[in-house]
Amino acid sequence: MSSLLANMPVPLSVAVAIIGAGPVGATLAAALAARGVPTAVIDAAPLPPMELSGFDGRAYAIALASKRLLEAAGIWERLPTTPCPIEGIKVADGRVGEAPSSLHLDFASHEVADEPFGWMVEARALRVALNARLPHLEHLHAFAPMTATVARAAGGVTVTLADGRVILAQLVIGAEGRNSPLRQAAGIGTARHDYGQIGMVGAFAHELPHNNRALELFLPAGPFAQLPLSDLGSFGTSTLPHASSFVWTERRGTAQRLLALPDADFARELRRRIGGHLGAIEPIGRRWHYPLTAMHATRYVAGRLALVGDAAHGMHPIAGQGLNIGFRDVTALTELVARAHAAGEDVGSAALLARYQAARRPDALMMIGATHVLEKLFGNDIGPVRLARRLGIAAVNRIPALKRGFARQAMGLPLRG
Repeated sequence: MSSLLANMPVPLSVAVAIIGAGPVGATLAAALAARGVPTAVIDAAPLPPMELSGFDGRAYAIALASKRLLEAAGIWERLPTTPCPIEGIKVADGRVGEAPSSLHLDFASHEVADEPFGWMVEARALRVALNARLPHLEHLHAFAPMTATVARAAGGVTVTLADGRVILAQLVIGAEGRNSPLRQAAGIGTARHDYGQIGMVGAFAHELPHNNRALELFLPAGPFAQLPLSDLGSFGTSTLPHASSFVWTERRGTAQRLLALPDADFARELRRRIGGHLGAIEPIGRRWHYPLTAMHATRYVAGRLALVGDAAHGMHPIAGQGLNIGFRDVTALTELVARAHAAGEDVGSAALLARYQAARRPDALMMIGATHVLEKLFGNDIGPVRLARRLGIAAVNRIPALKRGFARQAMGLPLRG
């Protein structure tokens, strides 16, 4: 018996075990470990290689509050490419093939804060920065590729890895996406809504500079956004000097037809929506697409379990806040757990989890509701409604305090400050 016990692996004891090492889960792991919280992160997929892969067309709009989180976690400084600041945003109602309405809403970052609204960060660059940061954190243990089974009990959590190793934790966090197995195992239900739309994401090179400005157009079939990217010559073989990302919503049938177009025809459709202010355009990288649905968990917590990011909520991309709402989860949970750990308290206690849910669920629910209302309000081509919303946009543009409030909310900042 003694020899058998001697050959058994010694359990690894941590405060927090995170299942899922996507952008939200990996950032949470880095943020907790940077605050001295012993943390383990497990993901079934291998962490991608450290070298920068070819540009694939994907980029994230990182709000100011999210940038501050990434800085505090030691991730931002490791980005291998220069993020592009978003210093202006034009919001307008429109129709395909027509110039945007002159009754528009124009935001300038200097009117709101001393920093840009946000930054466009290539998806490949954020992944490289995360992978470069994780191995250098003293309090972090990463297991990938690795699968695990999780057993929650009143006294703690036992995570058994596929290779037989065991991790003991006070709290387990589900960061495995919308189909979170941890959420399902905990019996936490979800409310869902299918918009009947497809979101298309990609990038294009263009002739004229974007001047670090973004464009958000509300079209009858769904919103269309042009977001500025840095001009670093890393976007393939295009001879056009500048680059932008697009987030384009269409009804399913139309989207499938557009996705099948050759580049020249796809560029023509892009320009019908963007207009001519960027000159000649050329698609670059892959075209990505996904069905648009809203999802909200009925609870964010269960015994010894917390949900973050897409495991807890998903929303229409009309306001570009999906990842940033997940980063707000990370900020709130990191602060609660780090304080409890420093005080020698149980980081998986029911009281701490209740505080986390109270801090995050109303905010995410409000954003899901706001994006849903925006989609319904702008997703039609009824004449009187179109006129009313254009007048509403113009009215907001003339009320500085209201404009400032909208902008600060999108930046993840307090409404006053």
